[in-house]
Amino acid sequence: MAIFVRVVESGSFVRAAERLQISTTAASRLVADLENHLGARLLNRTTRKLSLTEAGQDYHARCVQILADVAEAEGALSHETRRPQGTLRISAPVSLGILHLAPLLSRYRQRYPDVMLHLELADRTVDLVEEGFDLALRIAPRLGENLVARRLCRIRVPISASPDYLARHGMPITPQALADHNCLLYSYAAGGDDWPFGDDGAQKVRVKGNLRANNGDVLCAAARAGEGIIRQPTFLIGEDLRHGRLVRLLQDYGEPELFAWAVYPSRRHVAAKVRSMIDFLAGEWGDPPPWDGWMADGPAAP
Repeated sequence: MAIFVRVVESGSFVRAAERLQISTTAASRLVADLENHLGARLLNRTTRKLSLTEAGQDYHARCVQILADVAEAEGALSHETRRPQGTLRISAPVSLGILHLAPLLSRYRQRYPDVMLHLELADRTVDLVEEGFDLALRIAPRLGENLVARRLCRIRVPISASPDYLARHGMPITPQALADHNCLLYSYAAGGDDWPFGDDGAQKVRVKGNLRANNGDVLCAAARAGEGIIRQPTFLIGEDLRHGRLVRLLQDYGEPELFAWAVYPSRRHVAAKVRSMIDFLAGEWGDPPPWDGWMADGPAAP
């Protein structure tokens, strides 16, 4: 249709082909194919000039309008992909979402006022496509090859306990000593009741305890009250470590590297609203993330 319109505007297959940067033969063949498809002659061809048939006049007018509509639609879509707008559905872990994502949302909205945010907090792994999410935040050492993701920052997950618990039960000197302590267990831990050590997490110790929960805040509260030992991220316990409410344990044995990832459905045609949030979070968090800033200065004085 576009070639047909260009031939009519140019008055010549030769000039139309030159403007379209195709051969004259190709332009003539494509218009002939269009006529065969329609079952009607659109152009009268002579050695000197081209003229529209009656059917061609009507079809040409419709083609001009249709092509204008297509151009307008593509222009609008291109504008949408450049400017963040529309509803952005995000899934995030509960504690990370409440403590460190929620305080940033107002600043994001000030920067991108045409984006409406829909945030769902859950510690389970959601199916982005099946459940209709544009973006998910996940904490993991690495992600499967079938996922498209960008690393946002490192997540530290130390082992800690309160001074009161350690005064009553003693401090574990080796990872194996944890087997004799009350360890507070997280239901969604990737390794179950095996706590990993070392940068690669290859060394594991099976632990046990009298409290299991599917939320880290519950376990942190119990640990502060002297109930047992926890393995929870510093975005939850950073202030407790800084102020001495919890004491970091077994630092010499290392901890596996974990990262916060922004996961999205497709590498191609990433919507501006998705890219804007990923870039925003990477800028706000980074390495080290703000909740680990205290580590450079050491624990605060009691």
